[in-house]
Amino acid sequence: MNSFDLPQGVRIEAPLEPRFEEILTPEALAFLAGLHRRFEPRRRALLAARAQRQQRIDAGEMPGFLPETLPVREGEWRIAPLPPALERRRVEITGPVERKMMINALNSGADSYMADFEDSSTPSWRNQVQGQINLKDAVRRTIAFDGGGKRYRLNDTVATLLIRPRGWHLQERHVTVDGQSVSGALFDFALAFFHNAREQLARGAGPYFYLPKLESHLEARLWNEVFLAAQAALDLPAGTIKATVLIETVLAAFEMHEILYELREHCAGLNAGRWDYIFSAIKKFSKRREFCLADRGQVTMEAPFMRAYALELVRACHRRGAPAIGGMSALIPIKNDPPANERALAGVRHDKARDARDGFDGGWVAHPGLVQLALEEFVKVLGARPHQRERVPEGGCAAADLLDFRPERPITEAGLRNDINVAIHYIGSWLAGVGCVPIHNLMEDAATAEIARSQVWQWVRSPKGVLEDGRKVDAGLVRSLIPEELRRVEAVVARAGAPIGTYAQAASVFERLSLAETFTDFLTLPLYEALTGGAGA
Repeated sequence: MNSFDLPQGVRIEAPLEPRFEEILTPEALAFLAGLHRRFEPRRRALLAARAQRQQRIDAGEMPGFLPETLPVREGEWRIAPLPPALERRRVEITGPVERKMMINALNSGADSYMADFEDSSTPSWRNQVQGQINLKDAVRRTIAFDGGGKRYRLNDTVATLLIRPRGWHLQERHVTVDGQSVSGALFDFALAFFHNAREQLARGAGPYFYLPKLESHLEARLWNEVFLAAQAALDLPAGTIKATVLIETVLAAFEMHEILYELREHCAGLNAGRWDYIFSAIKKFSKRREFCLADRGQVTMEAPFMRAYALELVRACHRRGAPAIGGMSALIPIKNDPPANERALAGVRHDKARDARDGFDGGWVAHPGLVQLALEEFVKVLGARPHQRERVPEGGCAAADLLDFRPERPITEAGLRNDINVAIHYIGSWLAGVGCVPIHNLMEDAATAEIARSQVWQWVRSPKGVLEDGRKVDAGLVRSLIPEELRRVEAVVARAGAPIGTYAQAASVFERLSLAETFTDFLTLPLYEALTGGAGA
């Protein structure tokens, strides 16, 4: 199905749509193939190490700070200087690599925009390659979109662009090298870097990335070596690439200094990826009988383990001269309901005011209408300063602080229903090709569905998974609620004028994963199979 000559050993098992040949050039694919051949064995070894670590945790081992890296934590070193384009990141907006949304995000007035090939995108073949086309046009400022009788195009001043590729655990099965599927992370990174790095540098910025789902400093080391190889292949100086790491796994929280150290030449700081962090806590300890978290709505940034993690992130970053970026506020403006809208805006203000007081240099929002509000809260603390990296929070963090998993209660029927409802709604949208979805006045991505299905899985198995009224959360209760919540989701979707064809399938996927005997590490893995019948991304 190829209309051009491919490099030796490279195959594409997917259709080529208009403009795809601009991205899937022989030169770009040869660049990708070189990275795959060099680094795929290491990637697979690191994923195997993840599985072995999980087995030890299931058997009773608890995470802690690594004794062998104590010199790194106690040493006096700092990351390399940042380029001017990354000195001010008080408000960052995130979103998928869909054309109209990219334009709106770049025009939003935020300091930075994270273009997301990962959790807020359904990584179908078309979405991923079209996203690369959109990215290429955005970098060259030729991106435009016609819709609703209006033409969308970039303003004179736009946000600094950062790109989030997929995590190390995902593959792009539509492209093989020597018979092996390539890493989704390398596919997204390689094509974005190959086509845009020089153009970004010529325009006064550079190839800037966000790295998701890391579980150890060794995984950061692999990214660093990929960066060195990529820069050498394009004859760019080492350190041209800058990357911010999302600390969104419990294990990475114990290695923040080490992750900064491994990437120090290419480092642009850390981000508190709060929703995936909660999911990671549930996932890592889901088989431990003593572990149990309350309803999702109760697990806020004020929860003990979340508070410890956030403050330690700021300490680690600022001690090393690195930006500390706060996590997402998922609240969005609410139309036609002024009281509810004001409550949502108050929630955003509270979230960003806390982050600014704690020492973060900026934070995330999911909607252009919240950029100015979030900026105001950071300006109240920072004034005219672009950041507050000179401020290092007092105190320290013990392993027990990061493992203080409270609150355990309440667990309510409303909370259980919300998990089921949101998961079905999100999975159904994901299967329909939309990975960033407003649900119950929150902008949700894959992390939300991950929390929901993992929480239900854990409640069913934990002796602490008991509702306030005394009922045990069990398979029978969950199965009895799924049809009711599916009907509610379908009614909401139908009122919005969208098709409901994928939501029954989503309910089936949710039931299978939340009640399975064995926990599935990532929801997206079986979803790829459901999306493409086995040829998923």
